[in-house]
Amino acid sequence: MRPQLRVKLLPRDGEVYVLAQSGARTDKERAIRRRRLKTYWKRLHQVRQQELTRDERLEKVGAARDRAGRLVAGLVKVSVSAEGQLSFRLERDKLRTVRRREGRYLLRTNLSADDPELLWRCYMQLVFVEEAFRTLKGDLGLRPIYHHKPERIEAHLFVAFLAYCLSITLRQRLRALAGGLMPRVVLEKLATIQLLDVSVPTTDGRELCLVRRTEPDRDTTLLLLRLGLELPPQPPPRIRPPARR
Repeated sequence: MRPQLRVKLLPRDGEVYVLAQSGARTDKERAIRRRRLKTYWKRLHQVRQQELTRDERLEKVGAARDRAGRLVAGLVKVSVSAEGQLSFRLERDKLRTVRRREGRYLLRTNLSADDPELLWRCYMQLVFVEEAFRTLKGDLGLRPIYHHKPERIEAHLFVAFLAYCLSITLRQRLRALAGGLMPRVVLEKLATIQLLDVSVPTTDGRELCLVRRTEPDRDTTLLLLRLGLELPPQPPPRIRPPARR
């Protein structure tokens, strides 16, 4: 179809099975899996070295499994003995199976088109729709809704829709500036920049107010540079008069 993307069609009983293999997707999924597996493995070592009861150790292992994800957690065999001793090992057979499947998809469709590119575009549209619902319900907090009045429900939906529009706008901008970078990653990086209010009392009863933002780390600085964004300068200090009694 296009560089690094191969598609094979198999018509069968009025349906079409589509085997898609993407080299770029293979590299991306492999990098994500390696990073998560490395983090999960490191966390298991930390939990094993801590002085914990068996229940506490099981709780920390469960939290580490949730952060790693079901796919990565399934690659490591973890066991906790009755005495609370933690042991784990890598399931190499499962790892080889996962490696062979990375970047490969088997799709089934009732479309009778003979053009692989058309089938792939239809599938990608479905992926975008599912991603939209996932973004609305997860990142933007559309669900659950606890409002009781219709106008408040409509306002909630409207704000979530505006946020989704901003998310899509950010994605389109990232596509031109930093291909492969998702809005979720950008928001997580920008969330590390915080604004702090520092109040210092003076000898005459007044307060010196300093509004300061944290300095971005190296990755966030590169991201801001890539997006063409510049943080505003630190605001000047202010003097607050003494409180009235």
